[in-house]
Amino acid sequence: MALILSIETGTDICSVALANDGELMALRESDKGRDHAKKVAVFVDELLKETGVQPDDLDAIAVGKGPGSYTGLRIGVSFAKGMCYALNIPLIAIGSLDALTEVAREDYDAGILDVEEEEWAKARLCPMVDARRMEVYAQVFDNNGVALSDVAAEVVEEGSFKKWRDEGRLIIFGNGAAKCSEVLGDALLVGVAPSARGIVRLAEEAFNGGKFEDLAYFEPFYLKDFIVIPSKKKLL
Repeated sequence: MALILSIETGTDICSVALANDGELMALRESDKGRDHAKKVAVFVDELLKETGVQPDDLDAIAVGKGPGSYTGLRIGVSFAKGMCYALNIPLIAIGSLDALTEVAREDYDAGILDVEEEEWAKARLCPMVDARRMEVYAQVFDNNGVALSDVAAEVVEEGSFKKWRDEGRLIIFGNGAAKCSEVLGDALLVGVAPSARGIVRLAEEAFNGGKFEDLAYFEPFYLKDFIVIPSKKKLL
């Protein structure tokens, strides 16, 4: 049982949630541009004022650890670590694909997703985060949120995810899914976006299990190395 602030900044969406005992209290998020460094602090301040929670009341900070945007992940993790240091509270890291799957499951339970009950019963959930061109960061889960595969950087082709497509309806979502829908013709594309609300239940479980990160050494899960591409412009 804990009061946990959750942060997800691994894509174009900046999202912050406050939850008590695994129940969402308040949420702020925006998909208007990559100015997460400005928005995350503002969203946190707004949530605390809205709920009357003081920073010292927080029991932990949870953050989406990736994979995702290099810059976005660094912003979220750096902010979360800074708050943990200042408040002397633990840091919880949640896989961003796990959290995205939680959002899909919540949306289905709420009747938001246009998925038939028969399809959902044997569904293979595949969150996809865009990694440029036809590559995505992806992982496959069952409809209970149990991971069936490891996180991978997948160049999507016609035969991708064949094992899971043979087992049940592959449901794809996330900001990398739309570009893959034509290639994966039998997959079902649904509109599910990253949100800090997907971290809430997982963070509560991690807190109760004492699964905390080492503040000194924790880094985001980039999956691939960040590569700096030199400018082709000539320097004067």
